[in-house]
Amino acid sequence: MKKLILVAMAFITLQAVAQDKPQEMQRASKKEGRQMMKDMSPEELATISTKKMTLALDLNDKQQAQVKTLFLEQATNRPKKRGAKKELTKEERVKMMNDRLDEQIAMKQKMKSILTNEQYVKYEKMQERRSQMGNKKRRMKEKQ
Repeated sequence: MKKLILVAMAFITLQAVAQDKPQEMQRASKKEGRQMMKDMSPEELATISTKKMTLALDLNDKQQAQVKTLFLEQATNRPKKRGAKKELTKEERVKMMNDRLDEQIAMKQKMKSILTNEQYVKYEKMQERRSQMGNKKRRMKEKQ
């Protein structure tokens, strides 16, 4: 009986330890991925994003070229927007949020003009999933 309890305790301990490591490794690989993305040029980022979208939505050559120009424009403007982090006044925050939402609306309209109806439906689902994942991550950070 003692041996059975000892073996059960060993399995439970091994299982608990085995579940911690992948999570730590996953965090480390995400950090490495973010660092690698920071080191890329806007052209490389645009190319990678275009290829990912091509795989997901089966874009033709003309669509790929149009999407790549959109992503290149976004990638070149992104560092300018980040700038130095400082305390913003309420008016500055509101202006920044409005600008971001205006850009999202413009991007949506441009994508709608480039993609077919079926592709656009898939694109919307992809964007919704990304938004949900971002919200989930923010909630997790707030809890910590």
